[in-house]
Amino acid sequence: MSDAPVLVSVDGAIATLTLNRPAAGNTVDLPLAQALLQAAIRCDTDAAIRCVVLTGAGKLFCGGGDIGAFAGAGDQMPAFLSELAGTLHMAVARLMRMPKPLLVLVNGPAAGAGLSLAIAGDIVIAARTAHFTAAYGSVGLSPDGGMSWHLPRLVGMRKAQEMIIANRRVSAEEGAAIGLVSRMVEDADLAGEGAKQAAILTAAPTAAIGAARSLLLASFDGPFEGHLERETRAITASGGTGECREGVTAFLARRKPDFQNGPA
Repeated sequence: MSDAPVLVSVDGAIATLTLNRPAAGNTVDLPLAQALLQAAIRCDTDAAIRCVVLTGAGKLFCGGGDIGAFAGAGDQMPAFLSELAGTLHMAVARLMRMPKPLLVLVNGPAAGAGLSLAIAGDIVIAARTAHFTAAYGSVGLSPDGGMSWHLPRLVGMRKAQEMIIANRRVSAEEGAAIGLVSRMVEDADLAGEGAKQAAILTAAPTAAIGAARSLLLASFDGPFEGHLERETRAITASGGTGECREGVTAFLARRKPDFQNGPA
């Protein structure tokens, strides 16, 4: 296996990004953040990629920031953290804004920035042995990676406060119950369930999914009428795509639409 901090494999229209520092719990250092950004840019800009899968190598999904790297920065820790968080945030923003779905397979524990990455997906499937911990307070830091934005929207303010401020660990089973993840599966079933979900997302209308992702991200911003206008513009643009033409034609013909190979 390559020693690259993030492995990128493309199988047909599915790109899989694997955090690849298993000996270090896939913790985030600057090379990993940079590699994730490069991978996110590739996935964002490659029109042949219709679904992106994010997972981790080894027993952990991601243990958060590399504390050893933090300590190595010494008196320059603020500058180091600014560069590290800034780079990670560019990667997260690309993954959140790209016009194609993000599927996260949480293969093990996710802490700190690992929790942030885990909950960034449109669909998040967690293995039973996974668990989720904010962890920042234990090292005297505040959250990054979008955690303080995502958590209140996913689980509500009170549970988000308990997870971040009281540092309460949440199991995969509880995470599924409170909406932190989409669902939980047995560890042995994670890869198979992930493959099934990726195939479903790949066969879906990518342009429409991209528009829906954008609308969902903006759904807490501004007045209702402003969001209605965004919806009008998005559905108008979607109506001009080949995917829409294929969907309408297939519906009338009573057949399954082929969004991946239909008209451009």
